[in-house]
Amino acid sequence: MSTEASGLSRLSVNQETVRQWSLPQLAEGCAKAGLSQVGLWRAPVQEYGVERAGQLMKDTGLTVTSLCRGGFLTASDPAGRARALDDNRAAVDEAVGVNTDTLVLVSGGLPEGDKDLYGARERIADALAELAPYAAERGVRLAIEPLHPMFASDRCVVSTLSQALDIAERFPAEQVGVVVDTYHVWWDDRAPEQIARAGAAGRIHSFQLADWITPLPAGVLVGRGQLGDGSVDFRAIRRHVEATGFDGPIEVEIFNEGLWARDGGDVVAEVAARYLEHAC
Repeated sequence: MSTEASGLSRLSVNQETVRQWSLPQLAEGCAKAGLSQVGLWRAPVQEYGVERAGQLMKDTGLTVTSLCRGGFLTASDPAGRARALDDNRAAVDEAVGVNTDTLVLVSGGLPEGDKDLYGARERIADALAELAPYAAERGVRLAIEPLHPMFASDRCVVSTLSQALDIAERFPAEQVGVVVDTYHVWWDDRAPEQIARAGAAGRIHSFQLADWITPLPAGVLVGRGQLGDGSVDFRAIRRHVEATGFDGPIEVEIFNEGLWARDGGDVVAEVAARYLEHAC
């Protein structure tokens, strides 16, 4: 059965879901499973070689739906700001190298001793004023990903789609949009209206799935659940996203040590089955 016939044509497996796999294993395993799309992360791509990674995916017939991650743009000191801008320009170039048009941005937390969330968000917008034209010239869209509020202090001061859109809307939609990640937005009762707001302007640049499971582990970053194991109504969120006309890839991105300890092929097969069961 073809991927399209099986309902998996839009499924993209993010590299972090099967972190135990090398890039060649990811390419081979996803192709073997009949999948045609993957999301990549910068560190393993850099280790393998950017151009080499792009060629590997191309040779395997895989489309790279996103590269994660740029961002961390909240530094208040000039040296920190300059380093962040340089790193994000490099991330844009790497996105070009792996043949994706979408760079996911995790905006950054509060600098040490700083309590000004508004000021930190303004610094993100200031940085994007420099980065968005650079990315656009290279055919790369920047996608601001709001993270759950528990990450606001150390990882991402952008906690809601509303906050992400307030920044993104300062720039052309083809340059800056948002990520709708179920793990981070499922709890927000304003998410449906903000999804509609993003979609109406063509700003949904990435749609990602992971479940919310409790209790959270001590390392909350790796507390995402396999689809169907937690509290997220994937079909409801997908309906809201697709009501805007979005018909792009749907990326499953799960950070979970239990999944990483298993056979990667089994994990990918389970992801595909759970996607069909809970998100289609």
